[in-house]
Amino acid sequence: MKRNILIFVVLILVLVTPVAALAISSENFYEEKDEVFDEWDLCRTRSWNQDGFFQVVSGTEFRPAIVFESLGDNAGIAYRLGQEFAQDYPDFHQRAERIFAFARDKVSYRPDAEQFGFGEFAQNADELATTIAHEGFAYGDCEDYAILLAVMYKGAGYRSAAVLAPEHAAVLVHLPEYKKASRSLSLDGESGWVWAEATGGNNPLGWLPERYMGAQLAAYEVTDEAIALAPSGKSSTVVTPKGDSAGIHISPFFGVILFMGLISLFRRRRR
Repeated sequence: MKRNILIFVVLILVLVTPVAALAISSENFYEEKDEVFDEWDLCRTRSWNQDGFFQVVSGTEFRPAIVFESLGDNAGIAYRLGQEFAQDYPDFHQRAERIFAFARDKVSYRPDAEQFGFGEFAQNADELATTIAHEGFAYGDCEDYAILLAVMYKGAGYRSAAVLAPEHAAVLVHLPEYKKASRSLSLDGESGWVWAEATGGNNPLGWLPERYMGAQLAAYEVTDEAIALAPSGKSSTVVTPKGDSAGIHISPFFGVILFMGLISLFRRRRR
């Protein structure tokens, strides 16, 4: 009897052990002058300058370099997710909506300072997608949603663009015949671009916040190019999310096993 109780105590401890340890973004980071860089030599804690994750030069000029960590020869799980949506949803508009809903529903908004302890810390698309695959959900802020969506849409056969608004980031997807969007936008004189704002739990694809309708926006259409890894040799550091370290997440499957096992144990004890 004591042995059975011990087994179930161990099982409970395993099941309720915080799973945030799985959410380590990468072990291939290094620190330099209080900033964190990745293996592509992009600064994850800063968006501006040529080594920033968005390479922001001005209010209208930027290049979302971090997106190219998950495209082309660097394509990984996020790009493959887009490809899977293309197989599962042949309808072009439905597929776009399902990809948008995936990012909206699988990622919960959390500021970087709360999650990582940095005022800014960008995750690339594969890091976020890997966390979702392991845990069923992930945390991120606006640029994380945008990076994930930009890559998934490319994998699913769409044209996508990263867009920067004042203190905000989102994605544009090219859907010329999409009728559900609150407003169709133009990029470099080409119409048919739809705003993808996944940071709100009830947002539909195509909803554009009013505060950005007259704002100065900068957009960059992404391609399937990839950026090269930087030479190795620098001391690595590990960035671990702080957010849900005390949270308890039990797989429904193992939860049922635990529940049935406890019932069996108590029945034996009553006899």
